[in-house]
Amino acid sequence: MENLSKLLPRKGLSAAASAPKPRNRMSEAVSADKKPDAVIDIGSKTARLVIYDSLSRNPLPIFNEKVACGLGREIVSTTRLAEDAVAEALTAMKRFRAVCAGWRLTNADVIATAAVREAENGAAFIRRLENVWPGGVRILTGDEEARLAAEGVICGFREPHGIVGDLGGGSLELVDVFGMRSKDGVTLPLGGLTLSDASRGSLDKAKSIVRDRLESNATLANLKGRTFFAAGGTWRALASLHMQQTGYPMKILHAYSVPADAMADFSETVQREDPETLPGIDVVSSGRRPYLPFAALVLREIIKIGRPSEVVISEFGIREGLLFEKLPAAEKLRDPLKCMAESLNAANSRSPAYAADLIEWMDRFVASSNLDETEDERRLRRVACLLADIGWRAHPDHGGEQAAQLIVNSAFIGVTHIERAFLGLSVFYRYAALKDAPPLGLETLLSKRLIERARILGVAMRVAYLISASAPGVLGRSPIKIDGDDLVLRLPRDLAALSGSRLKTRLKQLGKQMGYKHDVIISGN
Repeated sequence: MENLSKLLPRKGLSAAASAPKPRNRMSEAVSADKKPDAVIDIGSKTARLVIYDSLSRNPLPIFNEKVACGLGREIVSTTRLAEDAVAEALTAMKRFRAVCAGWRLTNADVIATAAVREAENGAAFIRRLENVWPGGVRILTGDEEARLAAEGVICGFREPHGIVGDLGGGSLELVDVFGMRSKDGVTLPLGGLTLSDASRGSLDKAKSIVRDRLESNATLANLKGRTFFAAGGTWRALASLHMQQTGYPMKILHAYSVPADAMADFSETVQREDPETLPGIDVVSSGRRPYLPFAALVLREIIKIGRPSEVVISEFGIREGLLFEKLPAAEKLRDPLKCMAESLNAANSRSPAYAADLIEWMDRFVASSNLDETEDERRLRRVACLLADIGWRAHPDHGGEQAAQLIVNSAFIGVTHIERAFLGLSVFYRYAALKDAPPLGLETLLSKRLIERARILGVAMRVAYLISASAPGVLGRSPIKIDGDDLVLRLPRDLAALSGSRLKTRLKQLGKQMGYKHDVIISGN
């Protein structure tokens, strides 16, 4: 069999595929200082095109389409790519090329994974593919798949520590990650299509195959008590079903965390049942349902053998790892949560510069208080200040609900679900009264301490709004601090008129929330 990993050079899309000269309104939707980037992933089960808004620390998909070709569904039994799957993949690539041309993309990366790499007719498929996509295809080795899966998780989480498992249609990649680094990984032929084919659809035989491959795996030996980061579409589908059955208040899969024992029990249940009869199965696409028991089986065996503390779902994998690999070193070190919050502030706030004033004002206030704030809590507080003004366009009766919805459901990375809930609740109380019920069941995810902090932060931001009306340049001259037993707001004489009854009422609410009396002091200019 040919070594396909070096078959073709890695190139951009050729001039023949570039867009025509006329203005393209779709492309103009992206700001002038951003250039979209794209990845086409020819996997064992699907071919997918994802166009991202830019090559950045927090890449946002602006177009995402997959075609379930099933290239690798017969790779074990026949060692070949199925001809009808090849034809479907080529048709999909023609469409993907046309879409990229519409965006004037000349820098799309095209990658292929296990099925194309292992098939006897893989080289012939690539030659046919070149007639459709003359820019070239990068055939990933198993080691490259593992490394890029790790890079994707490093991109999507804040200093992840644990084992990454990326389950595709053809293979399973396992790799150890610690902070911004990873060790050499391993690739195993345990993807859903491959396992189904090798076992001839028998879960009992599949279990034997999986155990034989995993029991002596050196990477899993390092998993005990750590986090298992589960990437791949079928594992995401499994997590979505778990969310549905447990009534989980969020619908964001990225960073969804489940205790390992609970996920093992759930996976065992999924193995035993006909997928079509499972409660909530409508959240799983019909194309993934036949492979759900095999994905559950692999996850159950990983948990049994590796004994992790939790399973955390990652929506980032090889494609995002490919983008992260291309970032400058300094960009990789940026906080992706802060990057996204800054973008939302710039796009949605009345005066984006006001956020910097609010952050500094809150820093000084907290420093004067007895709040024992951790570094993580300080980070979240500052991000909440960046998001404090994003709900002003909503109807006044629904500003808090709309802002919380936007925060909880935005494409943040580098943030846990608990942190999402805290940010949503804090900004909810920026707009809503403390007596109002938060949306989305946010409080069910938070400890009493974090609920209390969110309420204090929200009320403090309401005080700040009545001082400044979200205009920059005012808060810096109007500090608030704890002075003995009093919560004191100091206003310069030229701003004394700001001290109306409504502001004093808000100040009283904040003092009551923190257990202090309140006062307003007018000082000289």
